[in-house]
Amino acid sequence: MREDEAELGVRLPSAPIGPMRAVLRRMALAMGVLAAMFLLVAIDLDGYRDNADDSVSLLDALYYVTVSLSTTGYGDITPVTDTARIVNIVAVTPLRVAFLVILVGTTLEVLTRRTRDAFRIRRWRSRLNDHTLVIGFGTKGRSAIRTLLENERPKESIVVIDSSRALVEEATADGFAGVTGDATRSEVLNRARIRTAAQIIIAVQRDDTAALVTLTARSLNASATIVAAVREAENDPLVRQSGADVVITSSEAAGRMLGVATQSPAISALIEDFLVFGKGLDLYERAVTAEEVGKKPADGDGMVIALVRGGEVLTYADPRAQALREDDRLIVIHVPRV
Repeated sequence: MREDEAELGVRLPSAPIGPMRAVLRRMALAMGVLAAMFLLVAIDLDGYRDNADDSVSLLDALYYVTVSLSTTGYGDITPVTDTARIVNIVAVTPLRVAFLVILVGTTLEVLTRRTRDAFRIRRWRSRLNDHTLVIGFGTKGRSAIRTLLENERPKESIVVIDSSRALVEEATADGFAGVTGDATRSEVLNRARIRTAAQIIIAVQRDDTAALVTLTARSLNASATIVAAVREAENDPLVRQSGADVVITSSEAAGRMLGVATQSPAISALIEDFLVFGKGLDLYERAVTAEEVGKKPADGDGMVIALVRGGEVLTYADPRAQALREDDRLIVIHVPRV
């Protein structure tokens, strides 16, 4: 597949321009060209001759500019000096061409849009590193993105992949770059520069699709953190074997929440509080500060409930977690100040 054809599945966010605004902008550009050409002619009125009375006034200059730009060219006013003719060659003629281009801007825009979009996509892709891929823009994918944004992740670092063109267009309308296509195919993932991605969130509808997408993604990027969602707990091992670092079982988690809510609504409310960022208590991960190295987790800043060491999660009661190390990361409960 040719490179320009491969770019067709990529959509970048852009500010919408209304038809009236587009027309007014072209009119402003056309008036700017007319004013520039009038200035060039007005500076050297003596270089032009009017067949009617030999002299050329400012009004004559404006008349000459308008008929020249429209390519009508009655021939009643002409450049006669070498300077005026050189100005017409190097400046007036290019301005006349520019004026015509502006007038047919709509047609030209259609013809050049594909080239312009391909250039934007190539430039965007060359700058895309350490980004987050969100595969699936359904309910789970949107919720994941909302959480990323709440944790101050910039929109420019998030790329959405979905097989539905309508959902990708919706994602780009929200300010995200989007790729349309089947995420089980390496070609589609490569459009989003999966090889340089730091995180990959897989939120597709089917568990078998999640396993295949995970397998393909891991084969293309061995170092990225892959988080996948599955509906059934029995598919958790399969997706992990395919390369996922974390697997979230949505149906089982929802079932447990329903059971907890039945037995203890207060605990259910507390868990929901943790899941909603910025509402009451929050869980977050941070690096160990220099002052905390060598101390116990309980002596750290905030309510430390666990630490991450070498990719393994250790609870605060684990004997190995009694002295914090420089490369540890702490999982902390944030309690908002009243």
